[in-house]
Amino acid sequence: MAGGRIRSKLKLSLLYTFGCLRPTTVEGQEPQPIQGPGFSRTVFCNQPHMHKKKPLRYRSNYVSTTRYNLITFFPKSLYEQFHRAANLYFLVAAILSVFPLSPFNKWSMIAPLVFVVGLSMMKEALEDWRRFMQDVKINARKTCVHKSGGVFRQRKWKKISVGDIVKVEKDEFFPADLLLLSSSYEDGICYVETMNLDGETNLKVKRSLEVSLPLDEDESFKNFMATIKCEDPNPNLYTFVGNLEYERQTFPLDPSQILLRDSKLRNTTYVYGVVVFTGHDTKVMQNSTKSPSKRSRIERTMDYIIYTLLVLLILISCISSSGFAWETEFHMPKMWYLRPDAPENLTNPPSPIYAGVVHLITALLLYGYLIPISLYVSIEVVKVWQASFINQDLHMYDDESGVPAQARTSNLNEELGQVHTILSDKTGTLTCNQMDFLKCSIAGTSYGVRSSEVELAAAKQIAVDLEEHGEISSTPQSQTKVFGTWDSSRTQEIEVEGGDNNYHTPRAPIKGFGFEDIRLMNGNWLRESQPNDILQFFRILAICHTAIPELNEETGKYTYEAESPDEASFLAAAREFGFEFFKRTQSSVFIRERFSGSGQIIEREYKVLNLLEFTSKRKRMTVIVRDEEGQILLLCKGADSIIFDRLAKNGKTYLGPTTKHLTEYGEAGLRTLALAYRKLDEDEYTAWNSEFSKAKTSIGSDRDELLETGADMIEKELILIGATAVEDKLQKGVPQCIDKLAQAGLKLWVLTGDKMETAINIGFACSLLRQGMRQICITSINPDGVSQDSKRVVKENILNQLTKAVQMVKLEKDPHAAFALIIDGKTLTYALEDDMKYQFLALAVDCASVICCRVSPKQKALVTRLVKEGTGKTTLAIGDGANDVGMIQEADIGVGISGVEGMQAVMASDFSIAQFRFLERLLVVHGHWCYKRIAQMICYFFYKNIAFGLTLFYFEAFTGFSGQSVYNDYYLLLFNVFLTSLPVIALGVFEQDVSSEICLQFPALYQQGTKNLFFDWSRILGWMCNGVYASLVIFFLNIGIIYSQAFRKGGQTADMDAVGTTMYTCIIWAVNVQIALTMSHFTWIQHVLIWGSIGLWYLFLALYGMMPPSLSGNIYRIFDEILAPAPIYWMATLLVTVAAVLPYVAHISFQRFLNPLDHHIIQEIKYYKRDVEDARLWTRERTKAREKTKIGFTARVDAKIRHLRSKLNKKQSNLSHFSAQDAMSPRSL
Repeated sequence: MAGGRIRSKLKLSLLYTFGCLRPTTVEGQEPQPIQGPGFSRTVFCNQPHMHKKKPLRYRSNYVSTTRYNLITFFPKSLYEQFHRAANLYFLVAAILSVFPLSPFNKWSMIAPLVFVVGLSMMKEALEDWRRFMQDVKINARKTCVHKSGGVFRQRKWKKISVGDIVKVEKDEFFPADLLLLSSSYEDGICYVETMNLDGETNLKVKRSLEVSLPLDEDESFKNFMATIKCEDPNPNLYTFVGNLEYERQTFPLDPSQILLRDSKLRNTTYVYGVVVFTGHDTKVMQNSTKSPSKRSRIERTMDYIIYTLLVLLILISCISSSGFAWETEFHMPKMWYLRPDAPENLTNPPSPIYAGVVHLITALLLYGYLIPISLYVSIEVVKVWQASFINQDLHMYDDESGVPAQARTSNLNEELGQVHTILSDKTGTLTCNQMDFLKCSIAGTSYGVRSSEVELAAAKQIAVDLEEHGEISSTPQSQTKVFGTWDSSRTQEIEVEGGDNNYHTPRAPIKGFGFEDIRLMNGNWLRESQPNDILQFFRILAICHTAIPELNEETGKYTYEAESPDEASFLAAAREFGFEFFKRTQSSVFIRERFSGSGQIIEREYKVLNLLEFTSKRKRMTVIVRDEEGQILLLCKGADSIIFDRLAKNGKTYLGPTTKHLTEYGEAGLRTLALAYRKLDEDEYTAWNSEFSKAKTSIGSDRDELLETGADMIEKELILIGATAVEDKLQKGVPQCIDKLAQAGLKLWVLTGDKMETAINIGFACSLLRQGMRQICITSINPDGVSQDSKRVVKENILNQLTKAVQMVKLEKDPHAAFALIIDGKTLTYALEDDMKYQFLALAVDCASVICCRVSPKQKALVTRLVKEGTGKTTLAIGDGANDVGMIQEADIGVGISGVEGMQAVMASDFSIAQFRFLERLLVVHGHWCYKRIAQMICYFFYKNIAFGLTLFYFEAFTGFSGQSVYNDYYLLLFNVFLTSLPVIALGVFEQDVSSEICLQFPALYQQGTKNLFFDWSRILGWMCNGVYASLVIFFLNIGIIYSQAFRKGGQTADMDAVGTTMYTCIIWAVNVQIALTMSHFTWIQHVLIWGSIGLWYLFLALYGMMPPSLSGNIYRIFDEILAPAPIYWMATLLVTVAAVLPYVAHISFQRFLNPLDHHIIQEIKYYKRDVEDARLWTRERTKAREKTKIGFTARVDAKIRHLRSKLNKKQSNLSHFSAQDAMSPRSL
C-alpha cells in the first residue's frame, strides 16, 4: 500500500499527449445532446433502485454460457437426438411395435431406443454442467459496492446493478462495464490490462473526467448523484458515446473513461466507477456468441446414408406389400389350409389392397434391421474411448503446468482428421507474452551473438534437409554445425563459418534480456570505436519510455511496469548494460550510470519536458528532456520506415549498415525498432512548445490533426544512432508445429488484436511469413467524414485493392511465388460486408498465409464463419482468452489453450491443450486415427446390416411375402447387441493403419482425411454393394445347398429353423471375417473380440438349445442333435464365408498391387523392414510425404536451397563465360 501512495503522487496525465490529455472546457462549447435510435440508455448514478422498473429496468449482471437450463434441457436435447434420422425412424418403429401388427416384441424396439437416446442426453448434460459450474464460479466473484452513507460492502458480481458505485482494487477484474470516476492517482489515471478482450498484454491508460476527481474516497460518495445518457449496448470495444450530467453541467464521455468487464486493473491501488452496462449487455458478452450444437461432417453424411437406407427400406416394403396383395388375391383362394371359406382380415382375397396396406406396416418393422439401431450407441462408446485416449496421451501432457490434453466433447473426434484451415489467436497461443532483448545495431556495428529460436530451428532444418539431399560438403570449414534439439532451448548454439566464441559468455537467465556479447557487457563498450554513440544509444533505452520502476526487495533489482513488453525489455537491457532507470518524479527521470567494470556509479537526472507517446498511427515515440548540463535532447524510437524518413542529411551516416542489420534481424524473426536523437536549441524548442501547447488545449474535431502536425514539426532532422531487435518469445515448439501442419496440407490464419507490425514480426518468427514472400496489405483510407458518400469511397477503395490483388495472384507464373495477405480490423469491417466478403475470401484462399490485425472478438467469429461457410471445408479455431471464445464456438472445432488468460476459452472449447505445439499430435495422430476408425466403422456397420437385413427380404419373397422371419427372435436381438457389436467397437477404438511415429514422420497421410478418402460416396456405395453381394451369396448359396437334399444322416430334410440357423451362422462368420480383413493393426483384444464373438454364437446356440422346449421352442437341441452332426452345415458355413469375402480380398489385393495408397506403401516397407535395410529409401519416402507448402521452415529451407542453387548456377555460368572468352583471346591463340 505504501508503494501505491508513493506512486499516487504522480500526475501521470502530464506524461501523455494524445490519449490521456484532459483539455479545458471552452465557454460556449457545450457537448452535443445524446439522443436518437441507439442512444437511449439513461443511468442514474448511485441510484440503482431507479433501474428496477421499466423502461429503465436493465439486465442483471448474471451471465450464462450454457446451452441448456432446467426448463429447456429436455425439449432441446430431445430435439437434438431425434434430429438424427435413424433415431427418428426408431421412435416411429417403437410406437408401431406396440400394435399387434409388429413381428417383434415391443420391448425389443423400445429398450434399445431409450438406452441410445438416454446415454447421449446424459453426455450432453454432463458437458453442459461443466459450463454451468464455470458460470457459477464467475458470478460468485465479489467486489466492493457502495451500500449507503459512504459505506462500501462486498457483493457478488451477479447482484451488481446498473447505477451501482463500485470500488475495484489492484489486480482485480472489472465486474461490469464501468465509467471511471477517480483512481488512487491524483489526476484519475489508471492502468488497465485488456488481455481477455483483445489479446494484448501491454497496459492501456484510462482517465477520469476532471469534475469527478474529488470522489477519491469512500465518504465522498455519501451524497453523490449524477446521470449518464449514452449509447445502447453494442459489441464495439473501441467506441463509446455519452454524456455525464453532474452539478447542472454536461460533460462529454469517450472510450478513455470506460472500463470494460473482464479487463483487469494493474499498477493502480484502486479505482471508483459507476456501472453502465451489466451482464449480457457488456461489450465482452455482446462479442460472445451462443454456444452452438456441433455435429461432425461424417455424422451429417451418415444422416444421408440413413435416408438412403430408409428409401431402400420403403422400396422393398412396398414390393413386399404389393407381393402380399398379389398373393392374397390370386393364390390364397387355392391355399385350403388358410381356410379361404372363413378368411381373416389380413388374408381376405376380396380385399387385397387392404391386406397389402396393413402388410406394409409389418414389412417396415420386419426390414428395420437394414437400419443399424446400435450404430449411434456404438459410435458414442467408441468416441468416449477415443476421447479417453486423447486425455491420457502423455505426449500431450505439459510437465511445466501439469495440464493434460482434454477432449471436452467426444462428438467431434473424427472431425480432427478433416481440418482444412486453422484460425489461431497470437498472444498467449503462439507466443509466451515475453519479450527478450536479443540483438542491437549501434553506429553501424551489429552486436549480439545469441541466435533467435527461428535461426536455431531453421539452421537445424537446413542441415537435416541438405543431409537428406546429400548436398553438405565434407569440408569442415563449409559445414554448418547444429547442436541441440528441436526444442530450441536456451542452451542451443549454432556454430557458423567465421563464428567467434569469445563473444559468448554463459550466465544465468534474466527476464527480458537474452543478449550475449562481451563487447558491450561490463563496460567493455568503452573500448569500441564509437563509445559516444553507444552511450547515446543506452541513454535512449533508459529514458525514452513511460514505465514506472518498482524495487524488488528480494533481489535488490528494479523491475518495470510498462505499457508494452518491448518497453520492459529495453529497460532491462539498459539496466544490464549499466544504465539503470530507478526513479520517476512528476517532471524527471533518474538514471544510475555505470561506466566500467569497476562499479563506479553516477546518478543523473533528466527533466521530462514533453512526451509524444507511441500510437498505431504514429508508429514512434518521442521524449524531450533537459540533461544536467542544460542541453535539450529529443530522443525517438519507432518503426524504421518512419524514422528513416525523418533523418537529417548528416544523420544518415549509419543508414546503410543499419538497414542491412534490420533486414537480418527481420529474417531471424525479431521485432525491430530504430533509435534516433536530435539536439534542440532553446529558442527552437520554446517556439515549438508554445504552438504545441495551443494544440493540446484546443477543442474540436481537428485537435488530433493539430497534435500530429505539431509532432511532425519537431520530429525531424534526426540523427540515426542504431536499432534494437527483440524476440517475441514463441511458445515451445510453435515453429516446428506450424511446419508439420503445413506439411500435412493445412492452412493457418492468424487473427489477433495486436498492431500490424507486431503481427507481421510474429509471422516471420513462426515462418508464416518469410523473406521473398510478397505481402499484400489491405488498408482503408481515412474518410473526410461519416457520411454515406465517405463510406462508399472507402469501400470502393478497399474493393479496388482486393481486385488488383486477386489479379496479381492469378497472373503470377512463378510456381514458387508465395503471397501473404495482411489486413487490419478497420478494413475488415468493410471486407466482411455481404457485397465484398467473397472477394476477400477468394483472395485469402489463394494466399499462402493470412494475418488479420486489430480485430475484435466479434470479427474473429465473423471471419471464422466466412471461412467455414465460404470454403465448405472443416475449420479449427484455437485461442486462450475470452476474446477467442466467439471464434472457438463458431468454428467446426474449437480448441482452447489453458494458458495465463483464464479458462474462458477452455470452457467454450471442444478440446483443450496446454500449449500450441500439442495441436500437431492432436490432429496428425489422433485426428488421423479417429477419422479412419469412425469412417471404417460406419461403413462396416451398414455393410453388415445390409447383408443381414436383405436376407429377411429374400426369405419373405421366397415364402410368398408371408411376413415370416427366417430367424428366431433371439437371433435378431443378439445380432446387433452382442455377436457383431464388440468387434466393430474394437475397430473403432484400436485400429491403426500406421503408428503414431509414422503419422508424424509422414504428415501427408493427414490428407486422407481432408480429402475424405475413406468416407466419400464411392467408398460408402462400395461397402453397400459389398453388403448386397454378401446377402445374395448367404441366402441363395444356403438355399441351393440345403433346399433339395437331405440335411441329416437319416435322410431328413432341413426345416425352417435349421435353414435359418445355418444362414445365421454364415452371416456371423462372414461379417466377422470381413472385419478381420479390414483391420490393419491387431492386438490380443481384437482377436478375443472377433473370434470370441463367433465362439459366443456357438455357445449361445448350445446353451439355448438345452433349455426346456417351453423356453427354447423349435431351437431345442438344434445344435447338438441337428446341426453339429451334419457335415453339410459345416461345409456350407465354410463355402459361404469364403464366397462372401472373396470380392473384398480381390479388391484390396489389386489395389495394393496396382494403385496403393500411402499407408499401403508404408505398411509394406515396415513389414519387410526396408526402412532398416535401406535408410535412403525411407528418407526418400519421407521427403515425398510432404505436402507442397509455402509456409513453415520447410518452405523457408526450400527457398534457401533454391536461392543457393541459383547463385551456384549463376557462378558456373559466369565461369563458363569467362573460360570461353579466355579461350578466344589472342594470348590463348
